[in-house]
Amino acid sequence: MAKKDPKNLSVEDKLKHLYQLQTTLSAIDEKRALRGELPLEVRDLEDEIAGLNTRIDKIRYEIDDFQHAISQRKGDIERAKASLERYNQQLDQVANNREYDMLTKEIEFQTLEIELCKKKMEEAQTRIQERKNSLANTEEILEDRYRALEEKRAELDEIMQETREEENDLKEKAAEIETKIEPGLLRSFKRIRKGARNGLGIVYVQRDACGGCFNKIPPQRQLDIKMHKKIIVCEYCGRILIDPELAGVKLQETEEKPKKRRTTRKKKEDEAE
Repeated sequence: MAKKDPKNLSVEDKLKHLYQLQTTLSAIDEKRALRGELPLEVRDLEDEIAGLNTRIDKIRYEIDDFQHAISQRKGDIERAKASLERYNQQLDQVANNREYDMLTKEIEFQTLEIELCKKKMEEAQTRIQERKNSLANTEEILEDRYRALEEKRAELDEIMQETREEENDLKEKAAEIETKIEPGLLRSFKRIRKGARNGLGIVYVQRDACGGCFNKIPPQRQLDIKMHKKIIVCEYCGRILIDPELAGVKLQETEEKPKKRRTTRKKKEDEAE
């Protein structure tokens, strides 16, 4: 049997399919709600861990850089000491004051160079210790975040295993229902649903009001909804409206309030006396 074109369906059938789709999508939303904020928490932890690893790499690079600088300074000191030894030897062999003054200045310069290198080495050692402390603290935080991530993933996986099969079945059902709805109407429904806070794109009338925003619906408009002659939307929230009977929903009858007994004229006269 050939599949009926969704455009040729009656308004009643279109509304039925839309409500079936809404019910199915709401069931999917409920399954996803069971996960709560876990997926976001997992992503946040993954991002934080990536940031911590980047920070650790940077700290280690800085430590290596300072250690390399210390090695260079050690080399500079050794060269300066060699120069000092040579200049001191030459000092005993100077022939005039000019040579003496020149060698004296060189000795003074090399001595200052050694002191400066030692100072720079001390500063670098201090920086290295600071970086090592920061590295240890960051690695401790990272270890804690890895533990938290493992716990969150295990919790999420457990929920996913419990709901995955049901959710996949619901997705297949929703996809099948969508083929029965004309594209334009389906796009409108999805747009309404996306803009709705509770994810409801089609709602039934209850207590003479819209089931989405609960604003009152005029009697004539309620009659039009019951007639199923055209797609009607709430003038306040824009949701598609459906007759509860067509949606297969049984509404509880509102209990009649007991009528207030009128006081008889005779009783009023007795009370007056």
